Amino acid sequence: MMRPSLSLRMRLTLLILVPLIGIAMLVGTWAYLDAQSNAAARFDRSLLSTALAISRDTAVSGGDALSEETRDLLRDTSGGAVFYHVYAPDGVFVTGYATPPIPPSHVPVDIAQTYYDAIYQDAKVRALRFTQSTSIDGLTGLFTFTVWQQTAVRDGFVQTRTNPMFLIITSMIGALALIVWFGVRLGLTPLTDLEEAIARRSANDLSTIKRRIPPEVGGIVGRFNALLLDLSSTLDAKNAFISDAAHQLRNPIAGVLSLAESVQGAKTMKDVQNRTTDLLDAARATGKLANNLLTLERAQAQRVKREDIKFDPSPILQKLAAHGQAEAQARGITFEATLGPDLGVLSGDPVMFEQALLNLINNAYHHGGPTLKTVKLIAQKHGRMLNIVVCDDGKGIAQGDQEKALGRFSQIGPSAGSGLGLPIAKAVTETFGGDITLTKDQALFSVQLSLPSLA
Repeated sequence: MMRPSLSLRMRLTLLILVPLIGIAMLVGTWAYLDAQSNAAARFDRSLLSTALAISRDTAVSGGDALSEETRDLLRDTSGGAVFYHVYAPDGVFVTGYATPPIPPSHVPVDIAQTYYDAIYQDAKVRALRFTQSTSIDGLTGLFTFTVWQQTAVRDGFVQTRTNPMFLIITSMIGALALIVWFGVRLGLTPLTDLEEAIARRSANDLSTIKRRIPPEVGGIVGRFNALLLDLSSTLDAKNAFISDAAHQLRNPIAGVLSLAESVQGAKTMKDVQNRTTDLLDAARATGKLANNLLTLERAQAQRVKREDIKFDPSPILQKLAAHGQAEAQARGITFEATLGPDLGVLSGDPVMFEQALLNLINNAYHHGGPTLKTVKLIAQKHGRMLNIVVCDDGKGIAQGDQEKALGRFSQIGPSAGSGLGLPIAKAVTETFGGDITLTKDQALFSVQLSLPSLA
């Protein structure tokens, strides 16, 4: 069972949206980190401004009072309250909150100014600690000022800056998803129209598609049209073969039936024997014709679907040479076989190869005429080609009739044959990717098969 695949609409939507969502996530991440960086710098500057104001007011008032401006800074620095702590060089508390946030262990204590993150009363805070030489109430030395603010204030500031942008990005992606989803649907309308047009066709309509189509599907439709042409050609060939086969088999079958009826109506045993012999000959001829028809059809079918087998042609040629020799002795003529020592390797159907050559050899005997004295089988390898020649000194086929002789059921003059020997050889040769050549001179008529050799 085939797994259901994603629709083309869904594929296109995902191909467009997934990269955009990835880009949007990268932009959103960059914007968030940039907002955090800017917020941290802004809040750190606010803490520094507040710490300087506290140090100034502490020096002026001796730590007893802060100015109104400084108190405003403490109440609302960058949107949140700021806390502070001041102690003298001898460690005596001066003003502010009792205890400042404890800095992490990695924060050095001998730096004049340092920022650090800490925990103060179970809340995360950002703190600034700096030292300044100041005189307060007659005490002069390095006073330490610490100011801090909860980081939640900073995080809230970042969210107020980034949330609108995230909302805009999400809205744009959502709107784009809807546009792409329905846009792809409209864009695929020519394909649905094409599907409906094909669905309206009957099983007998194999004409090519000629409607206007988008360029993107031109290749698919072109391949489909080529398939329709091949299918139409194949069906025409099948119909022609069936028609020709029916025509060719009609007379032999009628003859067999007539002889069978004559056997049934024979009056004497001698008539039965004579008519039975004729009936057997007619049945054999009909069987041979049917076998040749099937061989031709199989050879033509292999042009479309080839089932190649690598094989050595030498054993088959030697077997055919033995058959030719036996037939020649029975007819009282000469048969000569010349087979090269290395005939290479062929790729194709060995059975069809043997059948094609057998038909050529039999043709030489059956159609050579009364002048036939010699039949030859020659096989030689020349470069990457194996050339196989069947020739005889009989009447042969004239140059003007050779093209006709390669057609199915063609008869050059009166003959008892089926006219399928040469067409079978031609069809088999084409399945091997080779060529067939007919040659007639004063001495010999030759049929040459040139087949590509693998080695």
